[in-house]
Amino acid sequence: MSKPVIGILMLNTSFHRPIGDIGNPSTFTFPVAYERIEAATIERVVKVGDSNLIQHFIAAAKRLQEREVKAITTSCGFLALFQKEIQRELDVPFYASSLLQIPIAYALTGRPVGIITARKASLTKQHLLGVDAGNIPVVIEGMDDMPNFTDAIIDQSKPLNMEQVAIEIKTVTKRMINSHPEIKAILLECTNMPPYIHAMREVTDLPIFDLNKFTNYVVESLA
Repeated sequence: MSKPVIGILMLNTSFHRPIGDIGNPSTFTFPVAYERIEAATIERVVKVGDSNLIQHFIAAAKRLQEREVKAITTSCGFLALFQKEIQRELDVPFYASSLLQIPIAYALTGRPVGIITARKASLTKQHLLGVDAGNIPVVIEGMDDMPNFTDAIIDQSKPLNMEQVAIEIKTVTKRMINSHPEIKAILLECTNMPPYIHAMREVTDLPIFDLNKFTNYVVESLA
């Protein structure tokens, strides 16, 4: 069996992860390795931003290093909050979040970057500062008021209904670009959203940045 190229730090979740989700190894054309952090619940990572989890992530990342991965990422964009604290403890490249692409999207377009996040109520200035994007103009839309996504991904109280979530993400995308026509790029904070890019394409042809594309870019940079 080939050695894993990318190591992925996984939150402690129970929902279905279809192809296109970072938690499904078939999403990638190269081998990946996973480390699940039992303490890293949605509540503690997304809703609280609990800094007590940093050492748990560092320990898990070091286990991935021992498996000789070439770079490490995570399954949650909200870990942008801890990008610098985790990265400085590792010997391989570490990219916590899709939000690291905000400066790239802004440099490419020169216009505000639209961010679609799993939970707008949780995405703060501190998350943007964690990836050196605190001074870049952004517009943030969340899935907070979308019941199928929230029930399945945030609350984990109902099974994932992909057809309904696709409709919801399309609705949020359309709402954002209609309210903010100045946006010239869209960035998906959440690693559970790439399976629905096809639905977004029904309402926009703007560039869409996500962690899967970023991962492919990182892999291309590796020896």
